[in-house]
Amino acid sequence: MKLIDYGVREDEKKYIQEWSKDNDVEVKIVTDLLTPETVKMAQGYDGIIAYQQLPYDEKIFDTMNEYGIHVISLRNVGVDNVPFEALKRNEIRLTNVPSYSPEAIAEYSVTGLMMLLRNMKNMVRKVDQHDFRWVPDIGHELNQLTVGVAGTGRIGRAAIKIYQGFGAKVIAFDKFHNPEIEKEGLYVDSLDTLLKESDVVTLHIPSLGKGHTVINKDSISEMKDNAIVVNTARGDLINTKDLYDAVVTGKLYGAVMDVYENEVGIFNTDLTDTEFSDELLEKVIQSPRFILTPHIAFYTTKAVKNMATISLNSMVAELKNGTSENEINLDK
Repeated sequence: MKLIDYGVREDEKKYIQEWSKDNDVEVKIVTDLLTPETVKMAQGYDGIIAYQQLPYDEKIFDTMNEYGIHVISLRNVGVDNVPFEALKRNEIRLTNVPSYSPEAIAEYSVTGLMMLLRNMKNMVRKVDQHDFRWVPDIGHELNQLTVGVAGTGRIGRAAIKIYQGFGAKVIAFDKFHNPEIEKEGLYVDSLDTLLKESDVVTLHIPSLGKGHTVINKDSISEMKDNAIVVNTARGDLINTKDLYDAVVTGKLYGAVMDVYENEVGIFNTDLTDTEFSDELLEKVIQSPRFILTPHIAFYTTKAVKNMATISLNSMVAELKNGTSENEINLDK
């Protein structure tokens, strides 16, 4: 068995190499993304593993079919950038890593919120300039707030436990109720109700598709004054301009953004010597009421190892058994 792994970062290499040695399976590591050009490197291999934020071109799967490669395993959760019709046309199966560390993302959402509540961004900036005055950066306590958790999958459930540990009142919404959360009586009837009743809204739901946002001018108008938005899920869940305007005008207190609707080509890229052309994002960066990070909520040693190894294990199961527990239903 020979596998090829695309888009591999430096921090992933050791886990892939260790897995290759432990399982006696050859894995070629490629730092380039999977494109119609680089897929040609896969000729002679049995399966492709990949991770990237950019869309996967349909031509990739046509070439895979020509090479007799019928499994692609992603090192991430999201599959919205994969053209399912091209997979089905070429009889290619797809797997993902549905859970590499829910706790990492849940913990990060609370970390960002605590930084915002205690005005850490502004305070650190002041101290860096030897300004040690307290005023006006008085903080707020999480245990005094109602936190609305939108989405009660693995990450949302992990977040609920952490927020409850801080003493916050927690409410939740999900189209599909989890029995444990149901038993606790945390669910509200609608997302609108959650937005109206929450001091903090934390998003743990998948993308709703282009143009379908959860946080926008209309929904913000229904939210509590001085509410906070936390997004460690998908950038396109928020209309960032509407969110920024609401913070600047004082309707909302602030926001934590680990994702951004136009993040591709910006996040995980060194732009220190480049003219920065995204004016809206620059405003967000400069505002003390925004905590912005470049899509790193997942980024822990545990999560990175799981992404690397679970994707490889799924690939082996697919090649040996014709299926795996992480195979995606392409007809959904």
